[in-house]
Parts: sequence; structure tokens; C-alpha cells
Amino acid sequence: MQQESTETILAATTDPASSFSAAQAREIAESHHFVFLCGLHRSGTTLLFRMLREHPQMSGFANNKVADEWTPLEDEGQFLQGIYPPAMCYGGPGSFAFAPEAHLTESSELLTPENKAQLAVDWFPYWDLTKRYLLEKSPPHLLMTRFLQSVFPNSSFVIIVRHPVAVSLATTKWSARSLDSLIEHWLAAHEIFEADRPHLQRVMTVGYEALAGDPAGTLGAIHTFLGVPPHETSFAATTEHNRKYFAQWLEMAKDPQASPSIVECTARYETRVRTLGYSLQDLEVRERG
Repeated sequence: MQQESTETILAATTDPASSFSAAQAREIAESHHFVFLCGLHRSGTTLLFRMLREHPQMSGFANNKVADEWTPLEDEGQFLQGIYPPAMCYGGPGSFAFAPEAHLTESSELLTPENKAQLAVDWFPYWDLTKRYLLEKSPPHLLMTRFLQSVFPNSSFVIIVRHPVAVSLATTKWSARSLDSLIEHWLAAHEIFEADRPHLQRVMTVGYEALAGDPAGTLGAIHTFLGVPPHETSFAATTEHNRKYFAQWLEMAKDPQASPSIVECTARYETRVRTLGYSLQDLEVRERG
């Protein structure tokens, strides 16, 4: 992907054909409920987004009309607006949570009345507004929950969390950072969110492991939280992917060259990882489900 300036990215990701006025956007926002699905890259956000989007009362972004060669096919809201920089401006997967600027709250200078209305204007063309529940997912929004709640007070947040070993090893595909740095990034992102959690009115956390192990039960719990009737999904979830990454981690731990870094990483981060419900020593510890 060719490097773009923040200004170019923000200009390119808005829909010039949007016909909503600021007044219309405010009126529409008051009559809908927003569901923000948040979680780091490779945490299962895309799978859960597609599962939830099938609900007949819910609309999720689809068929991005301004997509080009660098915009993700998953139709993430971060790429369909011109108010705040997307994660790529802060290094992308495995890096963005290290940037203080990526953490936005209700005190952000970006939260002008004009920008609040404009974010709605930018996003509304990509939803079916005949449905009450409007679903959006973008990984960097894990650090923007308080910001989004200020823009859209009628909001619920569904946070999906996955084991740091699986997330970090999967992210090596997209990041040049070391495994140690990727685990630290997982910690940084989730520690920021946990500090923000008390400020949120409606929030639910689910484990990727729970979704993979019991898709119907996990979806049912989310539907109950949102106040919508149960609805089956056509998408399948599997525990196979985590097992693959766990096997890779254990092989590295036995490898004479890689083992020292695994031992050092575990010693450095185990206490913090345990606080968030997982373990680098015992990969089967899953307090998140």
C-alpha cells in the first residue's frame, strides 16, 4: 500500500454524494440505536460483525461505494469518514495503540457540534436506515469508545477480546514488529479500554474463545444485551485457529533460538496478561470465556 498523508486519507474516505444535512443526521441519530463492535485486528471482529449483521433488525456497513485498493473489504467505519485519522495513520495493526493521539475521549477537540453531525452524515449512507440498530466495527474504535458515545449517545458497545498469543502471532502477517512488541501492543490497547470502561453507559465484553466454542450461546447473550430477539447465523466459528497459534507458541518455546525470547516475554508480561483474563504460561486460562 502506498503511503498516504492523513489529509489525503480523510478526504478520500468520505462519500461526496451523501445527501444528508446536519439537521437530518441529528434527527435520524435520535431515532436509532448504534452498536459499536470493537476489538483489535485478528480478534474476531469481522466474524462477529458478519454474524450480527444478519439480524433482521440490524444494519451493518456493506458495499462501500468509495472503496479503492487500500480500503478494507470489511467496510470499517474508520475508512468511511473524514473527522478522525484511521489506524493506518498511527502505524496500523500492532502499532496504533502506542500512539497517544489514537486514544480519543469525550474531551477531544474533534468533538465540535459540526464534526458530530458530519460523522453521522458520513456514515448514514452505508446503513439501511429502515432498521433501528446500526452496527459498525473498526479495530481502532477500541480506543475511541468514549468519543463515539459522545457523538452517538444512543449507543451500545460490544468488545471482543482474544488471547494475546493468537492475536500477536496472527498480526505478524501485517506488522514488522517483534512478537514481544505485539503482545505489549495487545496489553496497551486493552488497558486503555479498561480504564475507559467505567465511563460507558452500555458495554459488554465477549471472548473470541467463547464465540468459537459456543457461537449460539454467545450470540444469544449479545442479542439479549442489545434487546433484540434471538437470530441464528449462517457463519461458522471454530476453535481451530487458536489451537494453531498455541502450537506455534509452544514450538517456539522449545526452539533453542526462539525460547529465550518467549521466556523473557512471559516473565515481562504475565502479570499484566493475567489481569486481563489470559495467561502466557498456561494458554488454556480463559477468564474471558
